[in-house]
Amino acid sequence: MVAAKEPFPTKLSPMLARMGDVPKGDEWAFEIKWDGVRALAFADHGELRMASRRGEEITPRYPELAGIATQLGDRAAVLDGEVVAFTKKGVPSFQLLQRRMGLTDPRAIDQRRRETAVTFVAFDLLHLDGESTRPLLYPMRRELLEGLALDGDYWQTPANHVGPGEDLLDAARRRGLEGIVAKRLDSPYREGKRTGEWIKTRLWKRQEFVIGGYIPGEGSRSGRVGSLLVGYWDKRPEELKKRERQKLVFAGGVGSGMTEDDIDFLTKELKARRREDSPFDIGAPRGPKARIAIFVEPELVCEVAWTEWTAEGTLRQPAFKGMRVDKDPRDVVRED
Repeated sequence: MVAAKEPFPTKLSPMLARMGDVPKGDEWAFEIKWDGVRALAFADHGELRMASRRGEEITPRYPELAGIATQLGDRAAVLDGEVVAFTKKGVPSFQLLQRRMGLTDPRAIDQRRRETAVTFVAFDLLHLDGESTRPLLYPMRRELLEGLALDGDYWQTPANHVGPGEDLLDAARRRGLEGIVAKRLDSPYREGKRTGEWIKTRLWKRQEFVIGGYIPGEGSRSGRVGSLLVGYWDKRPEELKKRERQKLVFAGGVGSGMTEDDIDFLTKELKARRREDSPFDIGAPRGPKARIAIFVEPELVCEVAWTEWTAEGTLRQPAFKGMRVDKDPRDVVRED
């Protein structure tokens, strides 16, 4: 395969990974899975534009990343990667990153930037100097990406690993990282597709869920959110047959892990989305508190970690990890 001539892209959709075990064989390369938010960096002759996975303009949100285009100079490149906030020990923290997500006020952005800087971790190359690199196979794209020598205070290109994936998974486990991603060596970059040529393996159960309601709090949480009622869609929109509609499946309640700021934000946003009937088509909250459940339009997405699925199909020991403004609620399905 060869690169194809094209004008500099203004919009692209990232390739997606499926959940799965670490694949065997020599036809795979492995990368660390970073606990951040997916983003595309459009660097065009010294000017940078950042876009979220859904195509949202996020450039003003991360001003420290402007130097990526400066380093590339007169070159034109589109990079696929992850915006990550690292702890002082060098471990990615999604909770830290929450402080930077969704901000629009320049003064708040500047203040939070000083408190919590972000790093753009580049792991793929979609366009370079007037040519689409997406038709190229993975090793060729990686070679071109590494040739850009992107390394700065707020951006980097981590190494990948060709060989047994269990080795990198063990290394990720020792460092307290989220997991790894396997990528087939013979795979081009399939824009917006989830083909199974990329497979993500997490070290703990964690994914996004749609918020369909909440249980009001008690005591210090009186009048505010006490716990969230979350679920997932039975199918993605593109998987639906003619005249078929998505069904929202109840996955349980999530009451731990929320900060006071999280509770204030959720209380405001969920009250504005209140509805009279349950949005859940399959399953429902149970127990003494179920009768006081408040239901909402399933428009917000949060990330949750948990230990296992119960026999009833709900989450055991779930913990709230943060909001995901970069995910389309209609794309949230059960991943394992």
